Amino acid sequence: MTEQDGTEPDSTGNGSTGHREAGRRDADDTSRPRRLETDVVVLGGGAVGENAADRVVQDGLEAVLVEPALIGGECSYWACMPSKALLRPGTALAAARSVAGSREAGTGMLDAQAVLDRRNSFTSHWNDSSQAEWVEGAGIGLVRGRGRLTGPREVTVDYDDAGTTTIVARRAVVLATGSVPTPPPLKGLDGVEYWGTREATSAQEVPPRLIVFGGGVSGTELAQAWARLGSRVTLVARHDILDSYPEQARELVKAGLVSDGVDVRTFTAADFVRGTADGGVELCLQDGSVLSADRLLVSTGRAPALAHLGLEELGLEELDMDSGRLESDDSGLVRGTDWLYVVGDAAGKVLLTHQGKYEARAAGAAISARARGELAPAAAPRAWSREASTANHVAVPQVVFTDPEIAMVGRTAEQARAGGVNVSETSLELSVAGSSLYADDYRGWAQMVVDEDRRVVVGMTFAGPGVSELLHAATIAITGEVPLERLWHAVPSYPTISEIWLRLLEKYGL
Repeated sequence: MTEQDGTEPDSTGNGSTGHREAGRRDADDTSRPRRLETDVVVLGGGAVGENAADRVVQDGLEAVLVEPALIGGECSYWACMPSKALLRPGTALAAARSVAGSREAGTGMLDAQAVLDRRNSFTSHWNDSSQAEWVEGAGIGLVRGRGRLTGPREVTVDYDDAGTTTIVARRAVVLATGSVPTPPPLKGLDGVEYWGTREATSAQEVPPRLIVFGGGVSGTELAQAWARLGSRVTLVARHDILDSYPEQARELVKAGLVSDGVDVRTFTAADFVRGTADGGVELCLQDGSVLSADRLLVSTGRAPALAHLGLEELGLEELDMDSGRLESDDSGLVRGTDWLYVVGDAAGKVLLTHQGKYEARAAGAAISARARGELAPAAAPRAWSREASTANHVAVPQVVFTDPEIAMVGRTAEQARAGGVNVSETSLELSVAGSSLYADDYRGWAQMVVDEDRRVVVGMTFAGPGVSELLHAATIAITGEVPLERLWHAVPSYPTISEIWLRLLEKYGL
């Protein structure tokens, strides 16, 4: 990495240090524009951007991360980690209460302040110094500012206190800018103060009454988390909760929410929202009823964060954007270019952190392969190669961390049939020796979807306490296309919940 326009490269030879210093100097000295050069520029310093930069650096290229906010991004500070930290204590207490003997010891309530303090520790109290240290240790350059495309392979970084830096990428620019909330068209919403998921995962006090508007994964998880912390929660969903998951699984989650005192209002339409004199909110439903709360949490989806990146000026929005997302191949390469990549939530394909990191690793490998001449500049990568995020199409693992959990990978029977696959469906209640030991009166459900033409599993769903730990075995079976006749020989340990695999295969007919 080199600094241009009359400046000397960092004397230590460490390009990442040179770039961080350059960023600071540019912010302070607006009279001296600076121009840098590197192999790869990554816009977005979250988990996905970090993976993209790290992969190309491991392959011998130079990379610079550009990030205006906290290094580590949404997942580290406002999504995956803090939300699961809020959920885990309630789940642990419920697990203790589900077994005779430990039930008698778990008679108290959660210590809400201790839960919030533990959550704060998982976000490092919203301090990213350790993440920045990791970036430096990985040999990745870091420029703290807001980046935008100003030409092919060219990024201009604007600083909050004025000044700019232009970075030229010899190989590629990667967009890893994440996603933004999509507020619903609810009358009055712009006139009230409300929580998004960021505020809900970082709040320092438990609201006495909370309305959760939205029944997706985030809304459902946070409804249960705050209910177990002592809030009186009402969840309002226009459709059913978790409506992309099988009905039997979501009914178990709904029962769990109700048992925690959540007032679940499904298939409920809202008319408008308004503030109250005491600082609270009222959500007025179309049936004429009114819900009152101290806080309103709006969790109705997210969209790729592609605004203000310079795409329009380059003509990319008109040529390559369809319904708010850039079209790209399985290496992340944006259609119509040989230098621009998009990964993670910004790609709009699978809005899950682990899949975004997977896409970033594939993109990094593709950039490196193209730099070595092993992959043609605009050629699509071979399926299941290091350069292709093929699993996005057939084997996406996802967990709803409510209590009970839902763990699903691949396709439901309906999704597979809609895709033209000849499938069978085998399902049963999750009742094995392992589940009986796990909890008294354990309730769960499992489904196996089989491609009958190829005799392989293409979808698995588990619902019940602790089932997320079953998911990776299913992911391996689907990704590896393990024949059922061979899968029959994968004997589950006794007595574990994994026995459900044997029961499903037996019911199937093996």
